[in-house]
Amino acid sequence: MFTEHTGEEKEKSGEKTGEPAWYAIHTYSGYENKVKSHLEARIASMDMKGKIFRVIVPMEEEVEIKQGQRRTVQRKVFPGYVLVEMIMSDEAWYVVRNTPGVTSFVGSGNKPVPLQEHEIKSILKQVTKESEKPKAKVSFTKGQSVRVIDGPFADFIGTVSDLNMDKNKVTVLVSFFGRETPVVLDFLQVEKI
Repeated sequence: MFTEHTGEEKEKSGEKTGEPAWYAIHTYSGYENKVKSHLEARIASMDMKGKIFRVIVPMEEEVEIKQGQRRTVQRKVFPGYVLVEMIMSDEAWYVVRNTPGVTSFVGSGNKPVPLQEHEIKSILKQVTKESEKPKAKVSFTKGQSVRVIDGPFADFIGTVSDLNMDKNKVTVLVSFFGRETPVVLDFLQVEKI
């Protein structure tokens, strides 16, 4: 998930230069948001705003379909982890490490390793873009029977032949006029039987 750095990369990422860098901290699973709020409160109360800048719990929206009902839910991209932008110092390390719910920094031994620039850019892009269309959480499998619930083929029953997770599309073989015809539908247009 997160990669290690060479000495040159550590210097570029701010570990030796006193520049801000992003660090991943490991938390108890399910406590990510509590850790974020505790850490933000500690930053304010201990006057660390000049050394610890941002704390984020990467989230993404997902459309869940259960019993024919659609609902949008927030899902953690990295369960058990919180990202912190900070200038690493003994004082900043102490504030973060001793926040309730924090188990450790990601790194080797007791030495935190900053995230590489391309890693954090990718994560921040994913988090900040707040995708226009939430991802659909599906549990369809090839060969499974489904019912079309929306569109011109509503109430038709077919078999899943292909899934395109990137585009949230499913190809269903629907039988009409005596032959099976592949129909490409949105995940939200079908339900399990």
